[in-house]
Amino acid sequence: MFQHNPTLVDRMAGLHDDHGARVGLPDLRERLLGPLRAHRFGHGEFEATGGSDAEADVLAAIRERAGEVHERLVHENEVFAVEFVGSTGGGKTKLIGELLERAPADERVGAVVGDVAGEDDATRLREYGIPVENINTGKECHLDPDGVDSALSAFDLEALDTLYVENVGNMVCPADFPLGTSLRVLVVSTTEGGDVVGKHPLLVQAADAAVVNKIDLAEAVGTDLDRVRGDIHEVAPEIPVFETNAKAGTGVDDLAAFLMARQDNHTGHTHQ
Repeated sequence: MFQHNPTLVDRMAGLHDDHGARVGLPDLRERLLGPLRAHRFGHGEFEATGGSDAEADVLAAIRERAGEVHERLVHENEVFAVEFVGSTGGGKTKLIGELLERAPADERVGAVVGDVAGEDDATRLREYGIPVENINTGKECHLDPDGVDSALSAFDLEALDTLYVENVGNMVCPADFPLGTSLRVLVVSTTEGGDVVGKHPLLVQAADAAVVNKIDLAEAVGTDLDRVRGDIHEVAPEIPVFETNAKAGTGVDDLAAFLMARQDNHTGHTHQ
């Protein structure tokens, strides 16, 4: 099990603003969320509308490290890496488990799991017989490229086709920290309310696909699925949306087919 690697966080916390004042990580994160739209590596460019040199330095450092992870995974080892983001309890781990159930017989899969503490999710994924590395981030509400890169050292990357990366449960922090994966999938749950997308537009915009999970509970918890769909379309009209009940496996086939098509496109490998 890996503890959070402080290198990148320390580098960020040690930056100063244009007036020479030290920029603390909580203040910096709050400032980034306003003027910046942050994407994980490979999805697009960070777009700054103003902001200080310190903010630009932070984004450059994050993107550089994500680029190194991307190079290691995708270009050096041809691993198709998919990051899953979303709130705690939204169903990310269950969804990954359902994808593992549907993986082709020749698919070699591993996983990196991030949690503030504990190994519950990592333990659940190990039950599928795949290699899993757990990262505890402590006080940090997200994974970062340094932590993921450290965890990769435990894998034989040449023996992997696919790597699932489950980020810490949070709808805000991960938006600013690309990890170097090939794709980012956002998982929201009907139990989070119909306004969950409207409240967290940056993470939606930083995703390549969105999953609305626990659709079987929508009526019981009073969530309007039409509103959730509409909000996703308004915030990020280009991304596909999948509706699932991961517990029953409903809708997961469509997501699995989407990921398989993207993987075949990405690596040139065709599944049998």
